[in-house]
Amino acid sequence: MTQSVVVQVGQCGNQIGCCFWDLALREHASVNQAVLIDMEEGVVNEILQGPLRDVFDSKQLITDISGSGNNWAVGHKVFGSLYQEQILEKLRKSAEHCDCLQCFFIIHSMGGGTGSGLGTFLLMMLKDEFPEVYRFVTSIYPSSEDDVITSPYNSMLAMKELNEHADCVLPIDNQSLFDIISKIDLMVSSGKLGTIVKPKSLITSNAEALKSRHKKPFDAMNNIVANLLLNLTR
Repeated sequence: MTQSVVVQVGQCGNQIGCCFWDLALREHASVNQAVLIDMEEGVVNEILQGPLRDVFDSKQLITDISGSGNNWAVGHKVFGSLYQEQILEKLRKSAEHCDCLQCFFIIHSMGGGTGSGLGTFLLMMLKDEFPEVYRFVTSIYPSSEDDVITSPYNSMLAMKELNEHADCVLPIDNQSLFDIISKIDLMVSSGKLGTIVKPKSLITSNAEALKSRHKKPFDAMNNIVANLLLNLTR
């Protein structure tokens, strides 16, 4: 059986990765390895305290407390150099557990400092260390109304690195996700959802997330991406 190593980088990458693993483990148990990286420890700590806490090896996590300040250069130049050896060690360990490693599956955002900066530094390391293993990247692009003023700068610098070091990039547009959720919300409000989609479809699961106020704002959006990624593992 071919296997992949999932590498979740930054807040967005880890939140989507958490949704992905929740769905993947329901469908076909454990077929992958995972490395979780974030320069702010909040999201990773939430994962370790949540229902998936037993899924991840605590020795395969890398966190810091300062964050990258929404700055590509900090993630790429500062934290890349600082954590290079630790990241390589954990990647090698994950690869050693695979009988037939097919690809590294990176999930990150283009707008944040850690996701864009450290995420693309990671790609460069993978190309040097595992040149024969495919590097498949899921990149979340910020919308035009993103409130992080540095996100266009981060995205442009990250795109150059993706072009040079990724084998395949699946771009996800944040604005499109917003639009999808808005349409689902409208259908839920009008009572038309059940007449348009199947009861247990992707849209229905996201509608439940929309109706539940205790859910985090981006849960429904992350769930859409996670379902998309799950289809790629089948």
